[in-house]
Amino acid sequence: MRAMTEVGLVFFPAFDWALTPDHPEREERLLYTRDQILEEGLFDLPQIKEFRPEVAAPPEIARAQICVPSVERVASKPHLIAAGGTITAGKLVVEGITRRAFALLRPPGHHAMRIVHGARGFCTINNEAVMIEYLRKVKKGKLRVAVVDTDAHHADGTQDIYYNDPDVLHISIHQDGRTLYPGSGFVDELGGPAAYGLTLNVPLPPGSGDPELLYVIEHLVLPVLRDFQPDLIINAAGQDNHFTDPLTNMQVTAQGYARLTELLNPDIVVLEGGYSIEGALPYVNVGIILALAGLDYAGVVEPERSGVTAKPRPVREEVVRTVAHLQAVWERRQEQDLDRIFGEGEYFHRQRYIYYDTDEITEVQTEVIKRCPTCSGYRRVYSRAEHYNGRISKIGAVLLPWRACPRCRRAAEEAYAQMQAEEGLDHVYLQDPERESEPVSGT
Repeated sequence: MRAMTEVGLVFFPAFDWALTPDHPEREERLLYTRDQILEEGLFDLPQIKEFRPEVAAPPEIARAQICVPSVERVASKPHLIAAGGTITAGKLVVEGITRRAFALLRPPGHHAMRIVHGARGFCTINNEAVMIEYLRKVKKGKLRVAVVDTDAHHADGTQDIYYNDPDVLHISIHQDGRTLYPGSGFVDELGGPAAYGLTLNVPLPPGSGDPELLYVIEHLVLPVLRDFQPDLIINAAGQDNHFTDPLTNMQVTAQGYARLTELLNPDIVVLEGGYSIEGALPYVNVGIILALAGLDYAGVVEPERSGVTAKPRPVREEVVRTVAHLQAVWERRQEQDLDRIFGEGEYFHRQRYIYYDTDEITEVQTEVIKRCPTCSGYRRVYSRAEHYNGRISKIGAVLLPWRACPRCRRAAEEAYAQMQAEEGLDHVYLQDPERESEPVSGT
C-alpha cells in the first residue's frame, strides 16, 4: 500500500480542556481516533506524517476576532493550541511541506463569531478564521479561499466573520436550522453588499444521508468552486452528520465522508464537531485520511450499521429543490440589484440578537457597513452583552478589511477616534489585519 500524496496530520486532543468531565466534547473524541490510526498502521506510511501544533499568539487571534475584553481573558491555552495547530496545517500546505493537511484537534470553533464575549456551541476561537487570516497576512491579503463546512450544525460564526468579504466563499451544508442549533443557515442568508452570493447555505432535512450529501457536493459545490477558482479549499469537517451521533438526526456514513473528501479534494481539512466517540469518529477520520492520501478506503466500515435506514422520497426531492434554487442564486448573483437588497444609502445597517448557549450570554449587536465602490468597506459595530450573573459589557469596534482603500482607512480611523470619545463603552477596538508594528485591536 503506497500513498499517492503527502498528508500532514496535526493532532491535539486537549487533555486538560472539557466543558464538564462527561461532556460529549471531550478528549476521548480524538483518543479513539488516534488508536484507530495506529491500529490501521497509517503512521507506518512515509507519505503520512504527523506534525506538532504550534501555539497561536494573541495578535494572530485578534486579526480574525475581537475577544472581549481581551484574547488573554477569553481564550485558554488549549484554545491557543487548537488555533495554532490549524495555522500549522495551513503552513504545511502553503509552504509546500505537504500537499494536504488534516488538523485533528479540539476545541472546535466554527460557532465563534467576529465579536467574542464567551463560548457558544462549544466554540470560543474560530480556528479556520485564525488560519485564514494568518495565511492572508503571509500573502499580503492576496488570497482567495473557499470554506466548505460539512458539520451538521450551521457554521454561523465563520459566516459572520466572512459575511462581507469578497475573497472568501463560504458554503455551509448542515441539518435544517428549524430542527437543530443554532437555528440559522437558511437559503436567503447570502452575504453582505460587497460579497453578495458568496455565502451559500444548504439546509438538509433530518434523515439525509450519503446520497443527499454527495448530491449537494457534485451538483452545487463543485460547480461553484470551479467558477470561484480559490487558491485554497478548506473543509471544516464536522462529523456529527453521522448516523450514530447523539446530538443530530442525520444518516451519513464513514464511506460517505470519505467519498465527500475524495470529490471535494480539499487542501486543508479541519475537524469541527462529531460526538459519536466510539461508533463514528475513528472510522470517519481514517476514511478522510485515506481519501486525502489517495488510498483505497473501501474497507472502512463501522461495526454497527443498523442505524442507517432508507430515506422517504420527499427528503431527496427537498434536497434537489434546494440545490436547484442555490444554483440559480449563484448563476444570477452578479445581476442582482444590490440597492434593492441593501438599500440605496451609503451605509447598510443590520441588528442581530445572539445567544451564547454555552456561557449563557445574551448579546445585542448593531453593525454598519460602508458600501464602497473601491474596496469592501469598513464596518462599525456596537455590542451589548448581558451575562448570566447580570454583568453587562458594552463595546464598540471598527473593522477594516484587507486592502482597504485610502478613503475607507481614513474614515475608519476617524470613526475609531469618535468611539473612543463616547461615554458608556467599556472597551473600544480597532481591527486592522494589515498592521505590522501595532496590536490589531486596542482598548
